[in-house]
Amino acid sequence: MRNLRLRTIRSQSFYLYTKITVSKLKNEVFQKNLKGLNSYFFRFCYNSKEVYAMKKIVFVCLGNICRSPMAEFVMKDLTDDVYVESRATSDWEHGNPIHSGTQAIFKKYAIPYDKSKTSQQISQQDFVDFDYIIGMDKSNFQDLRKIAPGKYLEKVFQFEERSVPDPWYTGDFDETYRLILAGCQKWIERVKSED
Repeated sequence: MRNLRLRTIRSQSFYLYTKITVSKLKNEVFQKNLKGLNSYFFRFCYNSKEVYAMKKIVFVCLGNICRSPMAEFVMKDLTDDVYVESRATSDWEHGNPIHSGTQAIFKKYAIPYDKSKTSQQISQQDFVDFDYIIGMDKSNFQDLRKIAPGKYLEKVFQFEERSVPDPWYTGDFDETYRLILAGCQKWIERVKSED
């Protein structure tokens, strides 16, 4: 049944993609069977009214294995009203999976996530595609401002005034989660207020 549904999705016209609702992206069947469904959906449906109208956020940390993927999936769990991805400022962890400590947090708090997600470095195209490019700490924020094309500098933000500590160094994934949860809730309100 799952394979049949996947073949059906892939064989349908672009019109079908525009009919898929964002809420369905959290459906377990899609999560388990389509690698990077959020990205897949975004690339094929970018011009659909539903996705085009959504605010698009990318969270960025140093390696894209601890903090930024945590923020990505916490935000996705909190709301379907924004499109969310995550990236790294460096290529140090390129292709590596989400850190086991972050995955443990997802399991502890029953947060759905893509187990196949791997680290990806931010690109110049990301500054075009996303409305909010959010660094998880001051260093990430500064690095993003250095590489952002000048006309897109206004899209670059720091997640919180206080830097979110990197649990790769601190080992305290629970503290990082608490800060990220609170910060994501604030960002949801901010995006709504600016809509």
